[in-house]
This record gives sequence, C-alpha cells and structure tokens, in this order.
Amino acid sequence: MTMGKGGVGKTTLAVNIATALAGRGKKVHLTTTDPAAHVALTLGEAAAEMQVSRIDPEAETEAYRNEVLATAGTSLDDEARALMEEDLRSPCTEEIAVFRAFAKIVDQGTDRFVVIDTAPTGHTLLLLDASESYHREVSRSMSDIPEAVRQLLPRLRDPVFTKVFLVTLPEATPVHEALALQQDLRRAGIEPAGWIINQSLAPLAVTDPILDQRRVREFRYIDEVVHEGLPTFLIPWQ
Repeated sequence: MTMGKGGVGKTTLAVNIATALAGRGKKVHLTTTDPAAHVALTLGEAAAEMQVSRIDPEAETEAYRNEVLATAGTSLDDEARALMEEDLRSPCTEEIAVFRAFAKIVDQGTDRFVVIDTAPTGHTLLLLDASESYHREVSRSMSDIPEAVRQLLPRLRDPVFTKVFLVTLPEATPVHEALALQQDLRRAGIEPAGWIINQSLAPLAVTDPILDQRRVREFRYIDEVVHEGLPTFLIPWQ
C-alpha cells in the first residue's frame, strides 16, 4: 500500500511497483481507493500485464444496496422494506460498501500481489477507522460476516502480509503529514514497512543556483525521515 498526502506521487509509485512485479512474472492486482487517481492512464500499455481496478464508491454502494434488498429485504412486508430502503440511503451505507470492497481486494493477497494506491491521508484514515470499528463489531457478532471482512484488520496488522509505504516529498508539509499518519497507523497496530521520498533533488548534480538552494533545503526533511529508523528509499527528480 502507498499512503501519504495528495500530490506526492502515490499513484505513479504504485504503478511502478505493480509493473515491476508483473515484469517478474508475478500475478498482480493494482487497485486504487483514490477517486481522483487515473491508474489505467498512468499504466498505459502495461495494463495488459495485470489486473487493474478502482474502488468506485457509487458503484459499490449501489451493489451493496441491491445485495441487502435481494437477501434480507425479501422477507419483509412493504412497510419494513420501505424503512430498510430509507436506511440504505444513509451516508454510512457508502462507508460499509467501500469497506467491504476494500476487504475483498485485500483478501486477494493470499494468492497474488495486491498493490493498493490509497486515497489522500484523511480518506485513508477514515477507512482504517472503519476497519477498527468493524473489527470490534465482528468480534462481538455471531452473524454471517464474510471471511474477508473478518480477516481484514489482522491482515493489515500482519507485517509479513501487508507492506505499507509512506510516500512523501522532501518538503515540510508532506513529511509532517506522513509522520502524523505513521503515528495513526501505529495506534491502529499497523507498522509501516518504510518510507519513499519522491522527486528529490538531493542525489542530483544541480548547477542552477535556485535549484541548488532547494536541494540543500531538502536535507533537513530527508534527515527527519531517516531519523525514524525505517527503510527509506530516495527517488530522484525526473
């Protein structure tokens, strides 16, 4: 999973990771939870080598509503069914639907590499909060809960099964947002696998004075990341 602030290059990096895995002959599913991402466009011709998808909140919500009405709704009288339909129009229905879709995607990681390009920090945290809430409910519930949903949080917390990479630019706001995200992940029991510092001038031989000043400023934020003690990867500006 690639996580971080919007605009730091999560989608491009997710595509590069997925393409590299597919190039080694691995089964790969590349997906995004970011409604603004254009994974297929970023992939280009490489899309033929792997499964590519996007979790579409509207489509997932409609499918979930139809599923509930086709199962639990069939045994209800007209009044009760109308109440159920009204309840299914509430905002939390979309959260449930997206959560279930996310769980199904993660479940595929048992037999292939699943590369997930996540939405910007805030949306991702909402999804993780939902994961914790649902896990607590599932732990108390004896109802028919899909196995993918039951296993979601344990899988996200398993450092062998799930590798979360925090993506940032060598700038103050992206680094500090990613540091806050790292704390939130740890509170949820998820330990990041490492950091990716994207679009850095630091490893380049820069001759322009303005760019060189920017390159020097980067080292402060690179040091902040390295100080965290996790594997850190530096991607040069391209």
